[in-house]
Amino acid sequence: MSIGPGLDTLRGLCRSGGLMAVLVAYTVYSALPFVWVGTMSVRTTSEISADHYAWPSTFHWSKFKVAWADSNFDQYFMNSTIVVVTAVLLVTLIGAAAAHCLSRYRFRGNRLIYFVLFSSIIFPPQIILISLFQVLVEYDLYNTRLGLIMVYIGLQLPLTVYLLEGFFARIPQDLFDAAKIDGYSDLEIFVRLVLPIGMPAVATAMILNFIMLWNEFLFAVVLIADEDLRTLPVGIQRFMGDYFQDIGMIATGMMISIIPVLIVYAFFSEKLIQGMTAGAVK
Repeated sequence: MSIGPGLDTLRGLCRSGGLMAVLVAYTVYSALPFVWVGTMSVRTTSEISADHYAWPSTFHWSKFKVAWADSNFDQYFMNSTIVVVTAVLLVTLIGAAAAHCLSRYRFRGNRLIYFVLFSSIIFPPQIILISLFQVLVEYDLYNTRLGLIMVYIGLQLPLTVYLLEGFFARIPQDLFDAAKIDGYSDLEIFVRLVLPIGMPAVATAMILNFIMLWNEFLFAVVLIADEDLRTLPVGIQRFMGDYFQDIGMIATGMMISIIPVLIVYAFFSEKLIQGMTAGAVK
């Protein structure tokens, strides 16, 4: 009689062990490229050529100062910060408001608007590149931070609405009815009820938008021509051209661009997981 529970415990341990082995293997597989680039970023090219995978014997932290000050990385970083942070804040706010309207208010064309937004996610954004270029030139927004911000908002708005609409739709109607009875306006309901309750989903949208826009290259390289307005991914491409034989400096430049994404994920990964796994609002 005691064999059965023992076998069940053994099977449970085997399943847990197998799952843990898969998670560990995937973590190692995902983390090793970052560790490798990180080690190369503090090694010289001669040291890397001698042994590609060796641990640094001497950490050359001065390479970050050289890349930052002597290669215009400070300007690239500032441009990316201004453009990406502004675009993320605006697209999250606009997307949250649109998602709230589509999920809570019933009006003619509601589902049609949602279908159009959802369908735009399917098509590659590259097909509108030429049209965007012509529009920005016509309205004197080409080669400006404002023009790139507006393009980024348009690119990420459909995905933001799609992520938030399903979450907002699960907020119980009773909460809205109670807010109406208390005299809240539609704007107050959105600011004081929807946004606080939907914060896990809103945070998820912000993190995903930040990561995608921080690494965006195609639109930035086409729509920005001025060296002083280039974003970090475009600056890295220029940097790699200047140091195409210096592998160590290229790795240093790549780490400068990777560090902000790692910091954002490290501090907000819990919010990201909550937003992605939230099935209902209680």
